[in-house]
Amino acid sequence: QVLLVESGGGLVQPGGSLRLSCAASGFAFGRYWMYWVRQAPGKGLEWVSGISSMAGSTYYADSVKGRFTISRDNAKNMLYLQMNTLNPEDTALYSCASSLLYTTTTRRQDYDYWGQGTQVTVSS
Repeated sequence: QVLLVESGGGLVQPGGSLRLSCAASGFAFGRYWMYWVRQAPGKGLEWVSGISSMAGSTYYADSVKGRFTISRDNAKNMLYLQMNTLNPEDTALYSCASSLLYTTTTRRQDYDYWGQGTQVTVSS
């Protein structure tokens, strides 16, 4: 069965950093675009970042550009998100997701697979 399991979330002070991980199994990870999406309390889904199947292309939402870095290791079926200079507006449940073709959709059902998320809370 397909599994995407996120880890690395937690409580961090403004200006701090976190590194999120997503462990994938049960599908051809190396053939899929991978993404990080997030959802803050009372808000809709926000597309954060995407990376192509072989990591040749990366894209970021304007809100995180210059602060976050997406990467992947296809040999390990792992996706990562390095988050620096965090601010309270980054507080959200962060999930990884996948699709065969590139997308910036904010509808979870449009992704082929997704994980249940890891909580990131940025607070002083």
